[in-house]
Amino acid sequence: MNERFKKIKIASLLGILGNFFLLILKGSIGVFTQSQAMLADAFNSLSDVFSSFMTFIGNKIASKPQDEDHNLGHGKAEYIYSMIISIAMFLLFYSSFKSSLLSLLFQKKFIFSKWLIIGCLITIAVKFFLFLITNAYSKKYKNVLLKANAKDHRNDCVITSCTLLSCLLSMYQLYFLDGIVGIFISLWIFITALQIFMESYNVLMDKAMDNETKEKVFSIINNYKEIKKVNHFNATPVGYKYQISFTIFVDGNLSTFESHEIANALEDEIEEKIDEVYLTVIHVNPI
Repeated sequence: MNERFKKIKIASLLGILGNFFLLILKGSIGVFTQSQAMLADAFNSLSDVFSSFMTFIGNKIASKPQDEDHNLGHGKAEYIYSMIISIAMFLLFYSSFKSSLLSLLFQKKFIFSKWLIIGCLITIAVKFFLFLITNAYSKKYKNVLLKANAKDHRNDCVITSCTLLSCLLSMYQLYFLDGIVGIFISLWIFITALQIFMESYNVLMDKAMDNETKEKVFSIINNYKEIKKVNHFNATPVGYKYQISFTIFVDGNLSTFESHEIANALEDEIEEKIDEVYLTVIHVNPI
């Protein structure tokens, strides 16, 4: 297993342990105080445990090398499991939104406790720590599962800060804000779920390579003066990388060996210099 998959495994295990701890902590405090904002936050931690577990499983499958049944490897497992995470978050949104709306409509009160404040402060500290790790690894290794987790950890810092605010305002009998914050948390969960779903959907539906990466490829191609024209450029996502193919046109007077040497050199250079490219296939035509 290479360094990328090892680091993602570590980040996912830390996420499972950290979020499970927060689930128990916030769930206990939420039940004791009957705070809908804290209970919504606890449900969010339940979703985070599931997300981290899916990250662990998805990373384990994606780390498998290519075989006879999967010629391009198992990289798309990252996106399949991130889509599963988003669907679970949609279900969580519905449950949390419904509970918070009922609390707001019926002006349900909760018991103020110093543990509400302590729970929020511990959550913010743990989530910020997890965010720093997952965000750094997601950028370094370009992993959609960790990117989703990092977004979730960041959002949780903001969300729990809002929960903390509603708890402090309850000291002044402003209980209606508890339901409002619960609704806000639910909507944030929905937006995050939608973002994760669309990113995963685009890759699984073989969305074309982004323009920035495509420009990197063509900047290398343009350095080869022997290449007169390029067409039929195609990019297929394979996990977090792309398999690309295109046709180059070279001088028809060149020998078959010479023209294919150009293509071989170009393939090697693209794969060496552009991390986003997994495999390059070049067809050669005379002009």
